[in-house]
Amino acid sequence: MVPSAGLLLPTRLYLIDASIYIFRSYFSLPENWRSEDGYLTHAVYGYLNFLLNLLEQESPEFIAAAFDESLGTCYRNDIYPDYKSNRVLPDEALAFQLNACVEVTKILGVTGLASDTHEADDIVGTLAKFGRNRGHKIVVVSGDKDLAQLVNGQDVIWDFGKKDPQNREAVKERLGVWPEQVADFLALVGDSIDCIPGVPGVGAKTAMALLNHFPDIDAVMAADAAEIVDLPVRGAKQLPAKIEEYREQILMARKLTLIADDAPVAATINSPQLQRQSIALDELAEFCKRMGLAGRLIARAEKVEKALVEK
Repeated sequence: MVPSAGLLLPTRLYLIDASIYIFRSYFSLPENWRSEDGYLTHAVYGYLNFLLNLLEQESPEFIAAAFDESLGTCYRNDIYPDYKSNRVLPDEALAFQLNACVEVTKILGVTGLASDTHEADDIVGTLAKFGRNRGHKIVVVSGDKDLAQLVNGQDVIWDFGKKDPQNREAVKERLGVWPEQVADFLALVGDSIDCIPGVPGVGAKTAMALLNHFPDIDAVMAADAAEIVDLPVRGAKQLPAKIEEYREQILMARKLTLIADDAPVAATINSPQLQRQSIALDELAEFCKRMGLAGRLIARAEKVEKALVEK
């Protein structure tokens, strides 16, 4: 159906969770590329290809990338000191590739943002709120299930190059809970990847049963025990006691799993910063030379830039 005159469809704002695509390349690609200084650059190669593919296929008008620079200094560490205590800061070689990915993001005309107090997820959440308030449809580009909690209304989450975009209904089908329940789900089951404790004996099926019956954990905690023990899930009779025993932990965990929408970038970001800019082709050529990357990437970038100019 063709929109009627004067009726504008919402413009998409693409928000990239950059780290997942950098580390996916870091762990999956062969170490076939090195910089002029001798550092490995296979993650840079993979990330640059990913970003060029996205720009070529989607030709986005509004786009931004979020990077993680808050390991150990995130506000969540003030809430729970053991948060992500299993992670270590990148060594010099990995830091080189991470910094190079930040650099090439800017060269490709995409705004990159980071914070020492908030994670990339929070930056994406903050930009999603900013974009919605200005009439954008949000496309969260990530494979991280945590970010599924941002899918609201017409929004989608898209693990670009791996899966199809997923709307609210698709998130519910994949995770068993609605997007707005994802943080509560993780607070109940815990998240070993981020060192977030869960309620002992409460696994995914039990958490799903609770959140399919109640809208959120606040409602779970306020419910009569009789309503919980009647749920069709194994161990339902013990659930009221467990929820009461771990009440404070659950509430604390939800503060960790809930994506913030007030990251410091909110005070400085504006719409022009989220508008895609031209590719700095000369800078990209120099960058690829320094990184020891294939010259054919320049030809691809020229093709992407030509399409932007002609758009």
